[in-house]
Parts: sequence; structure tokens; C-alpha cells
Amino acid sequence: MWERFSFYGMRGLLIFYLTQHFLFDDGFATGQYGTYGSLVYLLPLIGGIVADRYIGTRKAIMFGAVLLVLGHGLMGFEGRPATQTLQYGGQSYAVQMEGRADGRQSRVVIDGQPYAYASGETGLAIEGLPATASVPAVLPTGQYELSAQRDPMGVNVFYLALSLIIMGVGFLKPNISTLVGQLYPQGDPRRDSGFTLYYYGINLGAFWAAVLCGYLGQNFGWGWGFGLAGIGMALGLVVFWLGKPLLQGKGESPYPELIKKPLVGPINREWLIYILGFVGVGALFFVVPNHELVGIGLLLSTIAAIGFIGWFIIFKLRGDKVARERMMLASVLIFGSAVFFTLFEQAGSSLNLFADRNVDLSITATAGTLFGIPYGTPAQMAAAGLSTTGFWIDTTITA
Repeated sequence: MWERFSFYGMRGLLIFYLTQHFLFDDGFATGQYGTYGSLVYLLPLIGGIVADRYIGTRKAIMFGAVLLVLGHGLMGFEGRPATQTLQYGGQSYAVQMEGRADGRQSRVVIDGQPYAYASGETGLAIEGLPATASVPAVLPTGQYELSAQRDPMGVNVFYLALSLIIMGVGFLKPNISTLVGQLYPQGDPRRDSGFTLYYYGINLGAFWAAVLCGYLGQNFGWGWGFGLAGIGMALGLVVFWLGKPLLQGKGESPYPELIKKPLVGPINREWLIYILGFVGVGALFFVVPNHELVGIGLLLSTIAAIGFIGWFIIFKLRGDKVARERMMLASVLIFGSAVFFTLFEQAGSSLNLFADRNVDLSITATAGTLFGIPYGTPAQMAAAGLSTTGFWIDTTITA
């Protein structure tokens, strides 16, 4: 449940954290989100193999949970928000930014006064600028530049946190469902009930992440939204550790004696895997910021996979018509699934940005009262002259 809470919490907040806290442009931010999304689906392949062949599912889950707790703990460290400066005509003008998500406002300070602005096809339009101002009301495209100044420590902590989360998901995600299956022998009628409860947990985690992480991130700070998943993961880790006797030996290493034998000096195979896991975090720390490199790697991997499948169908299954036809059908379904999930995962990046900028994120059109209780968005409440100091219902929807 808490791993899914982590994933869907990141899905709801990460793109806004990149574009509003660090002020990355949309192209870089969506590329960064795509890197995160692709790696959290790719690393479980390695985590599953390591668990099956060496440390077992229980220890892999424990190690993955520890990494996730560390990662979300670091995500709670926001650092200083990035600042922005408008460069025009050899002069620099500060940009003031307030709020988060749909409540965010940006103003450029011209001649000591803040003015709202908007980028368009013709350039940067500054609203309400008097004719006597030192800059024109519309700055033509190509004649101005908006530059961002970011806190290097905050950026590095963010990438380290993201690397820990990716590696943690790689160890935890593929093994938790495997462990549920290991709890029941083949043919046990309780298996269906066990997986039903397991998917209840998944859906609960996804639901509450969408509700709580967005609300906390928008109203109290990004660190609260990200950190909540870390708190939940820590509690889940404690419960899982205390519940070890209930597993009745399930999920342990298939070779318990082998992994305890020293392999490199006094370091045995089990601890070597944990050390390599942290080394992998270090590698991810350098890979994650370079999403172009990840994209090239994924492209080459895709080409290689398609080539291997084609070679396997043509040459290996040449004499087996039934197997060849089944493999061709499976390839079509795999391709369709890949296209679907490529579009589906736009929900965390481009669709989030679209909802934030182009959708009215309020349930009600105007403020009002229900059984004497005021309701509405903060702006609607102010327009209706209703107070927000007492108890009231906020009808804002977080993107």
C-alpha cells in the first residue's frame, strides 16, 4: 500500500515540483519525469532476479523499503526555491513568485512595482504596465530571456532522493506480490482472497496519495506531500519487520548458506548485494539528471528487443507453426500494451500541466452555504464576502 502511495504521490507532485520549485522548463521537467517513470518500471526486473536467486523476497522487500524511507525523507528537504530573473535590453528585472499549483502567481518587478505577465506567440505580455514604464508592454520573442537561479545543494539532494526511491522501488515492487503468492500453496482457495486484500491495499494507497499528497503539497509545502509517503513507508516497514513470524519462513533465500559465505574478504553475498544496491544509487545519481542519455539507452534497448523477438520468431520457431503464430500474437499484444502505457503515463506529466493551466480546478461555480456551512474556493469565498477564518469547505481540486 505504501509503495503505491509513494508512486502515486510522486505522480501527482513531481512535475509541479520540477516546474514550480526548481523552475525547470516544461521540456526538461517532462523528460525528467519520464526518466523517473521508465526507471521505476525497469529496475524491478533486476530486483526480482536478485531476490529469486539470492536474498529472497522478504529481505529484498525490507531493503527496498529502507531505500524508499531514505529517499522520501530527503524529498522532504526542499531547500531554497529557485528564483527567476527577466533579462531585457541589458537590464535585469526580478520575478516574484507566490503560491503553488493553481494558486501560483508570478509577477515581474518593473520600476519597483510588480506586474503579472504571460508568454504568448508574439512575446512576453506584461499586464497593466503604464506607458511611462522603462520597458514596453510586450517584449518581442527573442529579445528577452527568463533565467532561473537554483540552489545547487537542493538540486543535488533532490537527485539523490530520486535515485534512492528508484532503487527502492526496484527491490520492493516485484517482490511484494511474489511474497503474497508464496504465502499459499498451489490450489489453495485462500489465494484469491489474499490477492484481493493485497489489491485493496494498492487501491487504498493510490486513492489516499491522490487526496493527501496534493493537498499537503499545495497548502503546506512540497516537503509535506513527499514526506508523508516516507512516514507511511517507515510505519509499513516496522509492521512488516514485526510480522516476520507470521510469514512462517516464506520469502526466505533459496540458498541461505550460500549467501552467508564470505565472498570478498569478510563480506558475504548478501551484504555485497546491499552494497551494490547503494553503488547503484550512486550510478543513478549521475544518470537521472541526464534524461537524454536514458532516452538513448531505452531506444537502443527497444531496438535490440524488437530485433531479438524477430530473430526468435523467424529462426528459432521456423519449424513450429503453432508456436510461431502464438509468439506473433503475443508480440502484437506487447506492442499495444507499450503504446497504451506510454499514453497512460502522460497523466503524471503533460496532463498534469494541462489540468493546472487550462482546467478550472473547483467543484463549485460560486461560493455558498450548505446547512449553514460556507463552501467554495478561497477566491469564491472572498468574492462572496464569506469568511475563511472559521470552519468552511474548500471546493478546490488539486491537480
